[in-house]
Amino acid sequence: MASCRINSTLRCPSGAPRFSSTCRHHNLRAPLLFINTTLSTSPPNLERISCSSAPRRSSVAVRAHMATEKKSTSQDRMLVFVPPHPLIKHWVSVLRNEQTPSPIFRNAMAELGRLLIYEASRDWLPTVTGEIQSPMGVASVEFIDPREPMSVVPILRAGLALAEHASSILPATKTYHLGISRDEETLQPTIYLNKLPDKFPEGSRVFVVDPMLATGGTIVAAVNLLKERGIDNNQILVISAVAAPPALQKLSEKFPGLHVYTGIIDPTVNEKGFIIPGLGDAGDRSFGT
Repeated sequence: MASCRINSTLRCPSGAPRFSSTCRHHNLRAPLLFINTTLSTSPPNLERISCSSAPRRSSVAVRAHMATEKKSTSQDRMLVFVPPHPLIKHWVSVLRNEQTPSPIFRNAMAELGRLLIYEASRDWLPTVTGEIQSPMGVASVEFIDPREPMSVVPILRAGLALAEHASSILPATKTYHLGISRDEETLQPTIYLNKLPDKFPEGSRVFVVDPMLATGGTIVAAVNLLKERGIDNNQILVISAVAAPPALQKLSEKFPGLHVYTGIIDPTVNEKGFIIPGLGDAGDRSFGT
């Protein structure tokens, strides 16, 4: 897939995925990038985005020599990924349909979350390599490094549905719940539940799961709480079902190096703080309230 870079306006090369509605409705001052998960075919007139540097390696004895490799992330800009998977598009379409009943809506949200977390973790998970004995001979192998701390932070309520299958993809993770409500008049966030630890272990990687990135108040409050507990921007991956320019702009300005994975980017937010066209109130539709 090709990529497109945003500074003040979005310029896409011929053949690149089109986010035309996003281009029409906002002016981005901070360096915000919308890209797909594969960058190998970026056209020559666009700057290639490189998220790698010299890897840090260490060794540990586990039946053989094993090397731990951490894949580094971009430090100077926020990256927004829209994975071009047809199943992601399918589940977003199910969520958009106003006729989708609550049980199917919640299942669609869970399946979308599974796919987004899978895509987001592709180049982010620490691994160990070595050799093991199979029934037929010696084999080179690679495992997820269980020594590296990893956490999932769903933002209640709707984040529970989007993060439902996180433990099946990342079984070694810990889950910390964070409840944030939004005032319907001022659109300002209020934290009503905080189960985050006082301090995260050094080197922790955190998935923050918030289905709707609309005005940005909730996700900014959540990331600030993580930073107060020792987490850097490049240690955070934000997972969302739908994102809109106001939230992405705030994140870009406040948290360079952050990565966001979303099912789709919608063009705007209305005066009540809902994404348009969006999918309605994700919490109410997930839990039938």
